Amino acid sequence: MRGPTPSFWQQRFEQRNVPWDRGQSSPQLAAWLAAGVLRPGDSVIVPGCGSGHEVADLAGAGCRVIALDYAPAAVELTRQRLAETARSAEVICADVLQWQPAAPCDAVYEQTCLCALHPEQWFAYARQLQRWLRPGGVLCALFMQVLRDSAGQGVIEGPPYHCDINAMRSLFPASHWEWPKPPYTAVPHPRGWTELAVVLTRRDAA
Repeated sequence: MRGPTPSFWQQRFEQRNVPWDRGQSSPQLAAWLAAGVLRPGDSVIVPGCGSGHEVADLAGAGCRVIALDYAPAAVELTRQRLAETARSAEVICADVLQWQPAAPCDAVYEQTCLCALHPEQWFAYARQLQRWLRPGGVLCALFMQVLRDSAGQGVIEGPPYHCDINAMRSLFPASHWEWPKPPYTAVPHPRGWTELAVVLTRRDAA
């Protein structure tokens, strides 16, 4: 397996060594909720839920949330956060490349999962996201922009892995996804990175 292993992530969450964690939800989540992109009653899957900030806030906004992570320590952190905030969501310890929902959902909130997976796994993950969503469902994506100098020599370095927008266009082709017109909102990250906020809509094509 290329890239980080489950034990890598388990150790990170056990030690609370999670420097990418803002300590709260991304401000983009509040923007999407305010704009009605994500609405009360929507079924929303959060892959790579990590510490669970977004899970708790989506549940607090009235969404029906399924949170996934394959590190048991992350799952436990998310469950603790839900308990502390008196909110409810289904939290599952599972591999996002294998798990399937019982029924297609309305939305996927993708923030930290794609950039945590080695790029060799991206196409398999993109196929999963398409399977999870109903036609017309939305993928609320925050594509991590962390282009390192080593990329000039062809080095693939991460996590987080750089989610180049041209690569994202190939990963989520227009034949299967409706893309909004750029420019896209750039969301600053406390670590000095940037995330591009893009809402993709799943087309009817299988």
